Amino acid sequence: MRIAVDAMGGDHAPKEIVKGCIKAAKEFKDVTLVLYGKEDAIRAELTETYENIEIVHAEETIKSDDDPVRSIRRKKESSMVKAAYSVKNGENHALFSAGNTGALLAAGTLIIGRMKGIDRPGLLATFPSLSNERAVFNMIDVGANSDSKPLNIDQYATLGSYYSNHVHGVSNPTVGLLNNGTEENKGSELSKAAYKLLKENTAINFIGNVESRDLLNGVADVIVTDGFTGNAVLKTIEGTALSLMGVIKSAIMDNGIKSKLGGLLLKDSLGDIKNLLDYSKYGGAVLFGLKAPVIKTHGSATEEPVYHTIKQIRGMLESNLLEDLIQHFETRD
Repeated sequence: MRIAVDAMGGDHAPKEIVKGCIKAAKEFKDVTLVLYGKEDAIRAELTETYENIEIVHAEETIKSDDDPVRSIRRKKESSMVKAAYSVKNGENHALFSAGNTGALLAAGTLIIGRMKGIDRPGLLATFPSLSNERAVFNMIDVGANSDSKPLNIDQYATLGSYYSNHVHGVSNPTVGLLNNGTEENKGSELSKAAYKLLKENTAINFIGNVESRDLLNGVADVIVTDGFTGNAVLKTIEGTALSLMGVIKSAIMDNGIKSKLGGLLLKDSLGDIKNLLDYSKYGGAVLFGLKAPVIKTHGSATEEPVYHTIKQIRGMLESNLLEDLIQHFETRD
């Protein structure tokens, strides 16, 4: 397995990207990581030579404020573009970046290309579930398309179901449509039309509408929605987790010696809560519906999220996920 890594993408590139790659390279000997970027800068972060880490020099870098499509077309020598072309040409099997999200979406769609039968790729993210019934749930789309059609949401349900089954090992995963009520006639015209298609989709286990307040309680294995709504929910969950930990810390530190002693006694339990809410350990967001895996992690990603994203990609490649999806859509057509 060969993974193309945009080593110059992200707020802490290339240092944290390389550190995460080193950790992954030591553990996963069956994975070769090909780092694209300024060779001198990458080598400066490598502590030694690794048999399964390669470097491909790329003179340019796509910055966070660059126009996505324009940068893909004009910066042909950038680390992201060269990495994307390596996947398109079959030199590598997947693309990973912590860089400009819009540019990565454009690179995945315009360079690597859509899977046959997929109208628009969607971003799939994995979240922790607080339910005893399931450990995680997947949500798609979380930001690839601000405006979605019912067909897109129906396709996302199939994509998400295959991902849940192949990567998380869930048999017959349940699918819920994110809405403002559980009744069948609830929601916008988009939601109502999507509901009808989902109800008729024999490839999924559709359980109907679900509300956002029930997501973290494990209401379904796969949640489908349009990209605008999904992105808003994604950021709400992220922000709530960070704010919650901040409130707990302030309550302990700002209320005298008794609170601090109590916090010390609860240290292990609080650590478990923090670990439970840490979505980064599940990897990055998958741009799903392309001919090869394209994964985006946070621009602020450090060593651990980079490592977990590589682990995630390895699991995707091992599972024959894309091969089975391609067969499904080709058979359907």
